[in-house]
Amino acid sequence: MSAPATAPTDVLAATRRRLWAALETRDEQAATAAVLGAHDAGVPAEDLLLDVIGPVQAEIGAEWAAGRIGVAQEHAATAIQDRVVGALAHRTADGPRPETGETPRHVTVACVDGEWHALPARLLAEVLRGRGFVVDYLGAHVPTPHLIAHLHQTGTDVVALSSSLPVRLPTAHAAVTAVQAIGLPVLVGGAAFGPDGRYARLLGADGWAPDARAAARLLAVGPPRPRPARPPADPPHLADQEYTLVTRARTRLVRQTLQGLEDAVPAMASYTDRQRERTAEDLAHIVDFLGASLYADDPELFTGFVTWTAGILRARGVPGGALVAALDLLADAQRDFPRTRAHLAAGRRALLPVPAPPSPGPHS
Repeated sequence: MSAPATAPTDVLAATRRRLWAALETRDEQAATAAVLGAHDAGVPAEDLLLDVIGPVQAEIGAEWAAGRIGVAQEHAATAIQDRVVGALAHRTADGPRPETGETPRHVTVACVDGEWHALPARLLAEVLRGRGFVVDYLGAHVPTPHLIAHLHQTGTDVVALSSSLPVRLPTAHAAVTAVQAIGLPVLVGGAAFGPDGRYARLLGADGWAPDARAAARLLAVGPPRPRPARPPADPPHLADQEYTLVTRARTRLVRQTLQGLEDAVPAMASYTDRQRERTAEDLAHIVDFLGASLYADDPELFTGFVTWTAGILRARGVPGGALVAALDLLADAQRDFPRTRAHLAAGRRALLPVPAPPSPGPHS
């Protein structure tokens, strides 16, 4: 289960350029030819997955964040990428099995319930197959009860859960706890768990990996040892119930904040119905990330999202003060919630001045 040799960086860069050019014109045939042609020329499949397809997907997200491509074009490019991965997988045999007669490790790879960004999990699944693991890839948005039912029916040794959006942390927590309750260890990965895995530790996962290669190395040593069975325990900061109360009030908070913005931002008087809908969607995302930051008790989670959002809004031509006004309105509605107000205040400070748009995180 060793890693394959790597390809020259100039070859990988040239393949990325060809793949990107094909995706720009939504030419699936050319995209597939770029990747399979490089594979025919000797580039290892793992390099194509992680050093070509993965970085190009990040570029797709960056272009969307900058407003240079729309949602439909982003979705079309992502769909083509998924089919290119499938084409590469179909012509690539599984990796070498252990020579000792030991049964290959069996890994179930899945996205947590509500997580639709499946490409990172798909890339991990194909990397593990290439290194000789037996892999069950369950795809996007796997409800926890269905995941547990699958695990009862298979001989899985370890579960690898993926999530890109921090708003899925509560759901990921439930999945981690449920899998551990049946005696299996859980490895987690994805942007949702923080760049250093801090949220993986908070949720009690048995292991965390920053990328697919690190996950493969960790699993090659052996599945992480499952934690002893214990009653599920929430992080102690959740005892104040601010997370629960804020998330339950989501609809009301979005409606009240939207109404307040109409008075605070004069430009909204000329908004079309579609612009008002998008503003409501933005406010809903802000409340969702506020809830996630309360669940993790980490204001940096919220400030990272609002500064990224500021860049998106700037690309759309939204007035710069609109986001600050929204945070002020939310803070006024949360006078009795000290942690919530502190997270909102941290977000407001991060917006003054607004830095350049960071990496697009959940769309990478």
